[in-house]
Amino acid sequence: MNQMVVVVKAIIIRNGKVLLMRRSDEDQVAAGEWETPGGKIDFGEQLERALIREVSEEAGIGITVEKLMYATTFHTAPDRQIILLSYHCSTDQDTVILSEEHSAYAWADKEQLAQLLPEAIHDDFHRNGVLKIMDSDSWQGEK
Repeated sequence: MNQMVVVVKAIIIRNGKVLLMRRSDEDQVAAGEWETPGGKIDFGEQLERALIREVSEEAGIGITVEKLMYATTFHTAPDRQIILLSYHCSTDQDTVILSEEHSAYAWADKEQLAQLLPEAIHDDFHRNGVLKIMDSDSWQGEK
């Protein structure tokens, strides 16, 4: 049976850096890889509310959802398609409280993003203007 899953991700930018989290080594999908926080929406849940919930569960911080940055889709199995919505977010919190889903976190600058993120995610960041937003203090907080 074919399955379609909607996932929301937070590109949280603070002081020119993006919050990255390292997936647990025990994770069934992408174990040990770095990513932005987020996850699946629950049936009937609003997109932005799901994102706020996921970030709170995974990182223990509150966020403000600023703007949808980009959407993409990919398959994790021949019969499982992911629809991924990535949002620019902000926070006034530096300290992250990790859940069991992640083993580490980093506030990454552009150079660290290139080193830590899987190539496909870094390419999405570049193609969709995330790296430019990191440089633009005037954009922070605008919708």
